[in-house]
Amino acid sequence: QWATIRIEKGVKKPRPQMKTPAANGIIERDETPMEQEIARLRQADFEFSDIFYFCRRGFEAIVEDEVTQRFSSEELVSWNLLTRTNVDFHYVSVRLTVVWVAGVAVRYCLLLPLRFTLAAIGITSMIVGTTIVGQLPNSSVKNYLSEVVHLTCSRILVRALSGTIHYHNKENKPQKGGICVANHTSPIDAIILTNDGCYAMVGQVHGGLMGVIQRAMVKACPHVWFERSEVRDRHLVTRRLREHVADKSKLPILIFPEGTCINNTSVMMFKKGSFEIGGTIYPVAIKYDPQFGDAFWNSSKYNIISYLLRIMTSWAIVCNVWYLPPMLREEGEDATQFANRVRSAIARQGGLTELPWDGGLKRAKVKDTFKEEQQKNYSKMLVRNGGL
Repeated sequence: QWATIRIEKGVKKPRPQMKTPAANGIIERDETPMEQEIARLRQADFEFSDIFYFCRRGFEAIVEDEVTQRFSSEELVSWNLLTRTNVDFHYVSVRLTVVWVAGVAVRYCLLLPLRFTLAAIGITSMIVGTTIVGQLPNSSVKNYLSEVVHLTCSRILVRALSGTIHYHNKENKPQKGGICVANHTSPIDAIILTNDGCYAMVGQVHGGLMGVIQRAMVKACPHVWFERSEVRDRHLVTRRLREHVADKSKLPILIFPEGTCINNTSVMMFKKGSFEIGGTIYPVAIKYDPQFGDAFWNSSKYNIISYLLRIMTSWAIVCNVWYLPPMLREEGEDATQFANRVRSAIARQGGLTELPWDGGLKRAKVKDTFKEEQQKNYSKMLVRNGGL
């Protein structure tokens, strides 16, 4: 009954267009700076009512945390007949249940076997092809064959996902010796981009099937795989990346500076390490259409096999890719400021919400320095107003 009423209301009174994709929350946040808001609450230099500001912020975080909700599947305005979103909607009526059951039969009995066959062909070809090419001596022939293998296998894998990809502004495609940075939603982001050109990839070492693929790929192309837990490895990665960028004959590096998958509604903080290397940055914005399938990978909840099964039983993977104009670090601009400028450009083009939070909060608690920063800001405000 609740679902029926909700659907009827949605038909009679469509939802207004929001300014940002993340504006469909259950509360409306006031982004007024702390100093201005507290100034409205009181006239003296210090009053007990100052706590109202911090209490409201705390309640907002408890009711609707704008960070952790980025690590779960995006909620759709209408149901797309998939069980990943609005799972209870197929119980609304008998007719809708029949349509949903028919969709399940098509997705699992027809599409899944075909996609699984194509995926097996693509993965096997990638492992075998890169292993064979990796045995050749370094030369232009090896580089050419490596690009052919990567492009061909990536395109087979995109077909296995029923991928429909729209590439925009191809004149801005990353060039050799540059660094391509993009927002990160899924492991298939790399396949989506490699479908249109080859890259030297940078990423975390994985186990299982993905680890096998990584070890095979690095034999044919100078990809850079690292282990986050080893600080010593990070310095090695930085040195290898600088050497790679210095060679203008090598493929552009592909980096996802967020460091983790976000649910296709936002762009979170970019790690500054990618922007300290030097060279030209080629920003890329990727935006998936969740009406046909949810590409987001919640690695804390699903392993790679479960995730691939879920997206291969979706209707399709539809997305837009925008190549943005290349960007250089400006004079007097530090790596953090440069990273924020690139992130803003990607967020604007992809229609994504820009958040200052570290994607590492997906697995870790907020650092004490964040809380201390708010305390320092409040103390400075009181000192400036003569309250202390």
